[in-house]
Amino acid sequence: MTAHSIDDETHGNGYAAGPDTDGRTDDGTATQVDVELGDAALDVHVPRGTVVLAATPIGNTADASARLVALLERADIVAAEDTRRLYALANRLGVHVAGRVVANHDHNERGKADGLLDEVAAGATVLVVSDAGMPTINDPGLAIVRRAIERGLPVTCAPGPSAVLDALALSGLPTDRFCYEGFLPRKHAERVQHLRALKGERRTVVFYETLHRIADAMADLEEIFGPDRPMALCRELTKDYEQIRRGTIGEIRRGVEDDPPRGEMVLVVGGAQDGEEDGGETLGVEALAALATRYAQEHDVRIKDAIATVVAEHPGVDGALANKKQVYAAVLAARGGR
Repeated sequence: MTAHSIDDETHGNGYAAGPDTDGRTDDGTATQVDVELGDAALDVHVPRGTVVLAATPIGNTADASARLVALLERADIVAAEDTRRLYALANRLGVHVAGRVVANHDHNERGKADGLLDEVAAGATVLVVSDAGMPTINDPGLAIVRRAIERGLPVTCAPGPSAVLDALALSGLPTDRFCYEGFLPRKHAERVQHLRALKGERRTVVFYETLHRIADAMADLEEIFGPDRPMALCRELTKDYEQIRRGTIGEIRRGVEDDPPRGEMVLVVGGAQDGEEDGGETLGVEALAALATRYAQEHDVRIKDAIATVVAEHPGVDGALANKKQVYAAVLAARGGR
């Protein structure tokens, strides 16, 4: 995609070199913009020929930074996850978005990247924003960052609100070491496998979850991690109705059943402690076949049912389950092919 050929434009403003009428410099490097913040006027640096990732408020509009305001006003192109939400934010901030606005979401960002970067190479400031929080963190933006690095074009960041860090700080759980796992898988089997792989994780673990899946997610968390692991469920972060539910997994699950939370939420789960199982050694198909044979005899069930039970109870260290057909073949082989 060549320069000036980006789709989904809603309006635009050129950035060709010439007399400076809006605070931009003619040398194509940067501009300083005065932004009013209370009684103070801040000089905000707006880099030219650069991709800028900017964090937007996750709930409270007042969390918008002076840099975000200046970038929204002065960027040549704003690549937004949802253009309607971008304009709604700009209206709340009293900001006029003078640059060209393009849609940049999960379904089109790879195709958009080179066209946007052609503009950067020509001297444009391209601002990348998501609906809330920092681009690339479970939101669009990664494709343009990777291509910019490959093409040797500058990328910088205007940091700000983050639901992950907010929830982690408010959870009361250890923050010195943590891992972020994004949204849990939608399907039950995939979610269980994913959680099994994390059971022995000693760092605090952070997940995102939605209203429609929170009950199932909590049930699986309790099944895999047990009811006593400490956790926090955080919702409506930075908003007037912010809520942090702290307790054990079992307590939080009962709370979800009795008083279902609304909206997207962040789950912060304590890491594994000494004595908790970490998944152990992965059993091979022959060992699983032997266990299944013994289980079938002891419980008087069909071998296929025994295999299903044994395989489910003995995941690998990565949470993956053995292939039941291979275990069945191993059972037949042990029986001499009968």
